[in-house]
Amino acid sequence: MLLFAAIIGLAAASARAAATRTVVFFGDSLTAGYGLEDPSTQAFPAIIQKKIDQAGLPWRVVNAGLSGETSAGGLRRVDWILRQPVDVFVLELGGNDGLRGIPPAATEANLQAIIDRVRAKYPAARIVLAGIVAPPNMGPDFTRAFAAIFPALAEKNHVPLIPFLLAGVVGKLGLDQADGIHPTAEGHVVVADTVWNVLRSLL
Repeated sequence: MLLFAAIIGLAAASARAAATRTVVFFGDSLTAGYGLEDPSTQAFPAIIQKKIDQAGLPWRVVNAGLSGETSAGGLRRVDWILRQPVDVFVLELGGNDGLRGIPPAATEANLQAIIDRVRAKYPAARIVLAGIVAPPNMGPDFTRAFAAIFPALAEKNHVPLIPFLLAGVVGKLGLDQADGIHPTAEGHVVVADTVWNVLRSLL
């Protein structure tokens, strides 16, 4: 009887493991948690995992953020990330392109190519696009063209858009690190709420 119960328990555990799906956060230092004391627990993807666990949902989060990553770098790296199963793919890239003054058309083409790679490998995966803005010192024309990338891609590819990943964080005391770009641990809590508002319905 005990053996039978153990077998049933193992079977149930295996079924739960098989049912667990994966959400990949693919981005740059904002996703990686640059400057945090413990990115593995404080970066917004880790906070999303806590929200998922609290909701009792069968999802695991993979933080595939890489500090300094550009959209071109992401395109070179994405095939390696796609070696693992992906059910939801959150694409957060472009910020470093904006800081470096990379032509918005090039950034848009790279992000589109990443979306195409994900869909080619996992046609059923849901993709979420996170928007970001360029610094004003790049000039108004560049800033407008850069900001237009994300809603245009979201509409073209019929994917949910997080309009501005850092909404409610930029310029807020205690939520920005000294560089004025990367969120503090408290800022990542705000970012996680912003992302969760879009992501929750997909999970």
